[in-house]
Amino acid sequence: MNSAPTMAAALPTEYRERLMRIASEASFETGTRLFEEGRRADRFWIVRTGVVALDLHVPGRRAAVIESLGHGELVGCSWHFAPYAWQLGAEALHPVRAWEYDAVAVRAMCAEDPEFGRAIAVWVGRVIAHRLHAARTRLLDVYAPYGSGSPS
Repeated sequence: MNSAPTMAAALPTEYRERLMRIASEASFETGTRLFEEGRRADRFWIVRTGVVALDLHVPGRRAAVIESLGHGELVGCSWHFAPYAWQLGAEALHPVRAWEYDAVAVRAMCAEDPEFGRAIAVWVGRVIAHRLHAARTRLLDVYAPYGSGSPS
């Protein structure tokens, strides 16, 4: 499966510019946890530089890394859908610089402009579909007797 759509690839220039007006800069040192499963999802990030690992808690084992995200990729999808709780965890694998967005502000923008909201929902939905596939493949590779059967 191809990589998840970046904001630049998924959204028209007008919508990207609207989002950039509310972005703030964020930095994370190597090993910093951006979020933990089950906690409140109140923001999201677009990676500028560095690498973020998405992981899934596995009881009695080390967390399974589902995917590594780099330049232009969306970190965090759970902010867009109730109950606004992280479904995965995330950690900076290398120093990360990112654009940070307040989820409440973006959801309000989506409510004010249905076309903008639809574009955001389709983008985030496509990212979630990609991440679900990545999680399934990774967990099968780690825990199934014959792996996922995929060449990745």
